[in-house]
Amino acid sequence: MSLLNKNHRALLVLEDGSLFEGFAFAGGGETMGEVVFNTGMTGYQEVLTDPSYKGQIVAMTYPLIGNYGINPEDMESAGLHLEGFIVKEYQPHPSNWRMRQSLKSFLEDSGKIGLEGIDTRALTRRLRISGAMKGIISTETRDIAALQEKVRAYPGLVGRDLVREVSCASPYLWKNGAPKRGKIPVRKPRKKLRVVVLDCGVKYNILRLLENNGCEVIVLPAVSSGSDIFALQPDGVLLSNGPGDPSALPYIVETVRRIVGKLPVFGICLGQQMLGQAVGGYTEKLKFGHHGINQPVKNLRTGRIEITSQNHGFVVVPASVDKKAANTHTNLNDNTSEGLQMFNTISVQYHPEAAPGPHDSEYLFLQFVQMMKEQKEKAS
Repeated sequence: MSLLNKNHRALLVLEDGSLFEGFAFAGGGETMGEVVFNTGMTGYQEVLTDPSYKGQIVAMTYPLIGNYGINPEDMESAGLHLEGFIVKEYQPHPSNWRMRQSLKSFLEDSGKIGLEGIDTRALTRRLRISGAMKGIISTETRDIAALQEKVRAYPGLVGRDLVREVSCASPYLWKNGAPKRGKIPVRKPRKKLRVVVLDCGVKYNILRLLENNGCEVIVLPAVSSGSDIFALQPDGVLLSNGPGDPSALPYIVETVRRIVGKLPVFGICLGQQMLGQAVGGYTEKLKFGHHGINQPVKNLRTGRIEITSQNHGFVVVPASVDKKAANTHTNLNDNTSEGLQMFNTISVQYHPEAAPGPHDSEYLFLQFVQMMKEQKEKAS
């Protein structure tokens, strides 16, 4: 634990009354969210900037965090989205040739609380036994009863539409590795495939990989309709990852229902949950979710095992899409659905773009590109 933070006492109180005492290494005040744990040894910057963590307080299971600082290249969105960040020990003296600022200053620039010094192993064990729980971090009071009352009144994630809080406000073009604001080009490029990305909280590495695979990438707000998508004459549509309860997003499900079967579609994480609902399926909440970069997934078509990056608390129930979609991937830890295929559509529950994590599943972007090329050849 950093000696610099020993006077900034902070409490973490869970909805079941569990109490953890530590120190604020960044920020102060109070923040509430669903408390989850992430098992990655590295990649904390990508975790912090992943919009899918909106509404959550993230605890890292690896004990030493902050040692390589923060850099511009590893951003997965324009800012931070989680509600709070918990580590066993913060490293106040980072060292890395790409570093531009410390984790502490990065959190404080966005008004986020960083908590250190608690027993993260005990916290993780509590969440594994009881499931993800609502929690509150406070540097303002030691009145545990009052904090517990606040956290019990917090609505949590179930039934909440958090996508509207992280989606882009207006369309933009992703070009040369960055968002390009301005008028969207009407004319399609001759030598590139045009992909429309429905932004439910998209990670930048999804957009990077689409561009690297020869696509023109146009990003639309999550509230866009099927007509908005068709007006751009795309060769394919990518449904992005995002936060919150997928059952609270009927407007996105309706949009997906309009495009499925008409265009090649690739769904990632929340995108799979939208596709499942679009064909009549439903989702359920996992006990403590999958958050990390070491989840084993079996490709049922090839028999290969992929080590995957994951961040989700809800999944499609396979029985609900039986005879409507083929199950293509399964999680070897708990046998939950990790991939679906229907019509000219593919989806996975995990993150093939990684960032952070292994690159075992990047082949899916090539598969999506091939689907679009074949559809284009049939139409010509």
